[in-house]
Amino acid sequence: MTITLFLGALIAAMMLGVPIAFSLLLSGAALMWHLDMFDAQILAQNVIEGSNSFPLLAVPFFMLAGEIMNAGGLSRRIVNFAMTLVGHVRGGLGYVGIMAAIIMAALSGSAVADAAALAALLLPMMNRAGYDPARSAGLLSAASIIAPIIPPSIGFVVFGVAANVSVSKLFMAGIAPGLMLGAALWITWWLLVRKEKIKAAPRASKAQVLAAFKDATFALVLPVIVVVGLKFGVFTPTEAAVVAAVYALLISTLVYKELKLNQLYGLFLAAAKTTSVIMFLVAAAMVSAWMITVANLPADLVALLEPLLDNPTILMFAIMGVVILVGTAMDMTPTILILTPVLMPIVKAAGIDPVYFGVLFMINNAIGLITPPVGTVLSTVAGVGKISMDEVTKGVWPFMIAQFALLFLMVIFPELVMVPARWFYG
Repeated sequence: MTITLFLGALIAAMMLGVPIAFSLLLSGAALMWHLDMFDAQILAQNVIEGSNSFPLLAVPFFMLAGEIMNAGGLSRRIVNFAMTLVGHVRGGLGYVGIMAAIIMAALSGSAVADAAALAALLLPMMNRAGYDPARSAGLLSAASIIAPIIPPSIGFVVFGVAANVSVSKLFMAGIAPGLMLGAALWITWWLLVRKEKIKAAPRASKAQVLAAFKDATFALVLPVIVVVGLKFGVFTPTEAAVVAAVYALLISTLVYKELKLNQLYGLFLAAAKTTSVIMFLVAAAMVSAWMITVANLPADLVALLEPLLDNPTILMFAIMGVVILVGTAMDMTPTILILTPVLMPIVKAAGIDPVYFGVLFMINNAIGLITPPVGTVLSTVAGVGKISMDEVTKGVWPFMIAQFALLFLMVIFPELVMVPARWFYG
């Protein structure tokens, strides 16, 4: 009855068009009323405590770093450098998009920001070169979701806070899976374009490659600073976010000189708006998370799934299936905030490493950004690239299937995640 009431209130509110943050508040309040402990003061305290978190300070700074990166010319230089390396091969612009997405993922941590930048920079070039528009848009959409996996990742920050798991360990554990996602896209793209006659760009000379590398050096250094700093304990993830934002600002204004001071207000405002949405979601989710704990719902679910606890692999398949279904209808941040407090007790009871679970959970949620009908990244690419949502959805399927296949391989072989993770975070 308790579970039914909570889920019923949440789903009913969302079906009525109530924003997800308010739906979370309403479902938490409904649960408080059902347990005969409704208190507006407790409700307010949990909302305040939900956003009063030092690790969550990383979110606005990573958002700001992403905004500055796109406006300050860092993204364009990364694409140009990748173009000189692989632009001349068959389907070269697709490989450029994958390489650029991996590098940009280590700068912004936001799939939507990377999708907008890649679509604006590469889709017109791919269309002029004769690439299939739907397939090109699908590839760039799928490549953009590497951003929440490779550090710095806003999703990992939110999950780490919600699950009480080390954000630094999550960051380090996401590096190898993020690169594997890129490799899966690379192989899929090669299989799709190997027989097509697409006009390739001329091969860049060694001098052009070197010039593009020198031009992009300052942009390429930022991921190294973040990863090395985290690995050796120079700074925390929150401090890394500040370093990323300040570094991007200095490079954009003083070195590349493409970002003018009169543009800063707009960038700060855009980052603040996005941050406010995420922080309010986190604050509202804290009410539901607290009520879920008080109502002892995790213990009920653990008892329900007890037959699967002795087989972590089957349990992980079941959990991933649930997350896939939820991801088709809900954005990444709400999914993390709603499911994490419910799933973590089950994961711990089954003896599954929380960091390993966090990585697979995040990959699944990232893929949810390109699953219709919601597909936030699909909408972004369609809007920026001026292409219909139906075409983007059609083009993304082969790449989405490849990413799901990799996810299930990681479920079967946890060593794919944990062996490199232990090397990175020691």
